[in-house]
Amino acid sequence: MEATPRINASFLQQFENQTVIIVGKCIQVRGENALVEAGGNINVHLSPNGTCVPGNFVEIVGKVQPDMTVKSLLTTDWGTDVDMAAVDAVVDLTHRYKDLFY
Repeated sequence: MEATPRINASFLQQFENQTVIIVGKCIQVRGENALVEAGGNINVHLSPNGTCVPGNFVEIVGKVQPDMTVKSLLTTDWGTDVDMAAVDAVVDLTHRYKDLFY
């Protein structure tokens, strides 16, 4: 089984057509599309049961599309109290020390 990498906006191009995990702040929602801030803005196409409450943090498991949007498979609301500096540090460490995490 292949590991699912944690990424932010700076890693999108490296993971085209792959399933990833993103934690970020939901900025806005329009229909089935959401704008999520995770080290930069990411456009997310929400699954039919996916939720993204503006102002809340969300974890998204999704597939990076060729146009660098993410098609969500699963979303989890993390509320309003998330330390994004810590989240970004985890993303950085998992890519810097891949052998430990993947």
